[in-house]
Amino acid sequence: MTDKKNNLKVCFAASAGGHLTQLLKIVPSFKDFNIMSVTTSKLVAEKLNVYGRTYIISECNRQHPFRSIRSLYQAVKIAFKERPDVVISTGAEPAFLICITAKLLGGRIVWIDSIANVQRLSASGRLIRPFADVFLTQWPDLANINKNIEYAGALL
Repeated sequence: MTDKKNNLKVCFAASAGGHLTQLLKIVPSFKDFNIMSVTTSKLVAEKLNVYGRTYIISECNRQHPFRSIRSLYQAVKIAFKERPDVVISTGAEPAFLICITAKLLGGRIVWIDSIANVQRLSASGRLIRPFADVFLTQWPDLANINKNIEYAGALL
């Protein structure tokens, strides 16, 4: 079983801040896997470096479409180089871009929507939902009103 874990490449992707704080709660559970990570800040990359290679992607959001183009280019380069089997992400847009590019290359997506989104899914969560293989919310009410979304408890 350990050999299968070592061969499975798991990518953790999250923007710096609350998204990454939530993601860091689950990364240690995957320590036996071949881990690589993508985040948006050099300062927080050090927290992920202890688990494996970490890449920095430019921060972007829907208010800055040209930044999104640069981030997409970076995501494509990382996905082609690493070819992750699974991307586990808590968001936001830069992580969405990694998820999509990995999916196009045959990877699977596990999306954990941010705990901050109490009444509706995050913007990036709404975009990734049709592509996600597993979509988790941290609020039971959101799972009850959205199809193909599971509640498995909160990360925090």
